[in-house]
Amino acid sequence: MTLVTTNEILRHAMEHGYGVCAFNVENMEMVQAVVDAAKETASPVIIQTSANTVKYAPMDMYMAMVSAAVKDADVPVALHLDHGDGAGLALKAIRAGYTSVMIDASKQPFEENLRMTAEIVGLAKPVGVSVEAELGNVGGKPGDPEYGTDGYTKVEQAVRFVEQSGVDSLAVAIGTAHGVYHGEPVLDLERLQELRDALDVPLVLHGASGLTEQDVRNCIRHGISKINYATELRIAFTEAVKEYIGMNEDFVDPKKFTGYARDRVKAVAIEKMKSCGSHSQATGW
Repeated sequence: MTLVTTNEILRHAMEHGYGVCAFNVENMEMVQAVVDAAKETASPVIIQTSANTVKYAPMDMYMAMVSAAVKDADVPVALHLDHGDGAGLALKAIRAGYTSVMIDASKQPFEENLRMTAEIVGLAKPVGVSVEAELGNVGGKPGDPEYGTDGYTKVEQAVRFVEQSGVDSLAVAIGTAHGVYHGEPVLDLERLQELRDALDVPLVLHGASGLTEQDVRNCIRHGISKINYATELRIAFTEAVKEYIGMNEDFVDPKKFTGYARDRVKAVAIEKMKSCGSHSQATGW
């Protein structure tokens, strides 16, 4: 199957009440693990590379790996740029063949975030590429110095933002954090429901790694359609490599430990797909 846009996948999820897993990948093995997990569970899936990841290897290389992995797949897969910071990176992703890009100007004042997002929409939509943006601050938790005192997404601002930017999906701040959590997250599900009721685009949850399965399901029930996972996959891959090397001292073939780590990442991806309710949703797509 050829790659599809995130808008196609997320609209289906929004209409049918499930969540789509969006997995950040770092290498070939993680791409293989995610696609194999999607095939095994018949799940639509979004593969992401972050702005930092594409400094490690060019977008053309990730595009080639994903294209090869999905060639014989019978499930819908999108390739998405996560946390792009401007037009330059978005254009690189579009030219490489990515089907979706994110512009994250959430740390900018509202009007500048709106302007930058509308600019990316103007570049991407004419060539059929979906755009995700972020409104509010998902960088930390309430009380953290980087978060400020009023980082949650405001409903009135979100309505104006979506209408005037033309964005396809919106990442909202309801109390989640990127990276590893320090303490218990406090999720504002009431605000999430208000956002869902007020907006006609799919909503995105960043910072899902470390949330409980019930937390994620609650968020989906209150309106989230896309759930980002990055840290948990990195931890699974790295811990598996350490574990293999610790158990096997006498080997020289790196495929031994990368294959072992690939299997671990696949298991995590399957677990998340089942938790989010995307399993079997690709049947008959």
